[in-house]
Amino acid sequence: MEPPADPRARRLFGGSARALGDLAASPFRADRDRIVASPFFARLNGVTQVVSPGGSGLLVHNRLTHSLKVAQVARAVAERLTADEEHRALLEKLGGCDPDVVEAAALAHDLGHPPFGHLGERVLDRLARQRLGLPDGFEGNAQSYRIVTSTEIRGAATTGLDLTAAVRAAMLKYPWTRLDHPDPHPRHLDPAPRGATPPPDDPESGSSKFGAYRTEVDDLRQAREPFAGRIPDWQQTVEASIMDTADDIAYAIHDVEDFYRVGVLQQGTVAAELMAWQRESGHFRAITDGALATAGRRPGAAIERLRRQLHRKDAWVADDEAFAAAIEHVREELVEGLLALPFDGSIEAEQYVARFSSRWSTRFVESIIVTAEPDVRSGHVLLAKAQWHEVQVLKFVHHRFVLARPDLALHQRGQARLLGTLVEALWEWLLAPEEASRLPRRLHDLVELAEAELHPRTPDRIGRARGRAIVDFVAQLTDGQAVAMLDALSGRSGALWTDAFVL
Repeated sequence: MEPPADPRARRLFGGSARALGDLAASPFRADRDRIVASPFFARLNGVTQVVSPGGSGLLVHNRLTHSLKVAQVARAVAERLTADEEHRALLEKLGGCDPDVVEAAALAHDLGHPPFGHLGERVLDRLARQRLGLPDGFEGNAQSYRIVTSTEIRGAATTGLDLTAAVRAAMLKYPWTRLDHPDPHPRHLDPAPRGATPPPDDPESGSSKFGAYRTEVDDLRQAREPFAGRIPDWQQTVEASIMDTADDIAYAIHDVEDFYRVGVLQQGTVAAELMAWQRESGHFRAITDGALATAGRRPGAAIERLRRQLHRKDAWVADDEAFAAAIEHVREELVEGLLALPFDGSIEAEQYVARFSSRWSTRFVESIIVTAEPDVRSGHVLLAKAQWHEVQVLKFVHHRFVLARPDLALHQRGQARLLGTLVEALWEWLLAPEEASRLPRRLHDLVELAEAELHPRTPDRIGRARGRAIVDFVAQLTDGQAVAMLDALSGRSGALWTDAFVL
């Protein structure tokens, strides 16, 4: 197969057609259809976004519906920017912007997210590094990249989804590995790009967020090659920047939707926090960090902590006037608007939610700008200052009034323990020589793949291959499959044959 003239359209393997989209004129549209046809994409319907749909009793977003909305927003942004002649010239100079590339990357960006949302990601990372001895640990973005490049085993000749360089590069929100690529590593920059700094409790572990494991670094280099000389090695491509911004927009809006529907977001508590800060902002700004830390749950204190955090982390854009205006706008739209009427499941209530989401989506998409020289902690495509602050306030509402709830913490602690027990049970199964012929075929294949990826002189090569295979295997389960598999391994399930679907 002849390589395409456009280096952005270069594929990893140049394999044969595997989706209807391969008949399309655009190789990037073919990528979109390959992703949608993948079983990894269908799996996202059973993976938690924030809370399990089964636990909420209502329709809330899962990873599939989240990905669809990110793709919708991302394509709208790309089409708006490429329709503008002034933007189009700058976008071309920076490496190009194709709406099909942006949409495909948005659809693929969460393929590697494990069961139970971000909680599952943190638990698997800890287990991978501390229990299974994997220096790269686990990271959802890197797992997504691994899936499209190596872990979908369809035969000896082809692996992965064989996506174009442009789409793979657009998936890389964090275009570096955990520890050593590129050199110098972006975590050593001051300030470092968003996500590049190590976690505060483990400064030697490498970047908190990263886009590829060491085993996929050659694929990462190939994907980024067409952009060499246009953007720094650690900077997102324009298309990745659009996808990343769209992810932020969708997350900020639909999480508010979900927890309004569930009844968790209450007008009184949200209003008390926002309005207390508005009334006493002068007082809050004047007190010391120590005094603010002791303020506990006093209304207004958490918002002030957010204001200070934005100045510490994002001084390039943090602005007190824009912050105050964002709080006022969120108060008007959310407290006096959406939360003023409790959700009752009626058609009228759904239309009310839809109008709220539409207003915010339009406001954010229309505020997107392109810059030739972004700050280190930003991308070439970003929200205008006012809307950037509004996204931060909406995300604050979600973190403060949903993620900080003790009842959610109780639920998540149980899920964390479940994942730990499941990983341990699979490890014991792999170590049992008499069970070698009865391992799940997928797990057996993943061990072989992981072993082939490692250099023959890798310390404890077999152990690391088994560890990576277990992580890959667990990360490919849905929430329900993870629960069912542990039930079967623990002897709690009496449904023998219906448990086979997780193998």
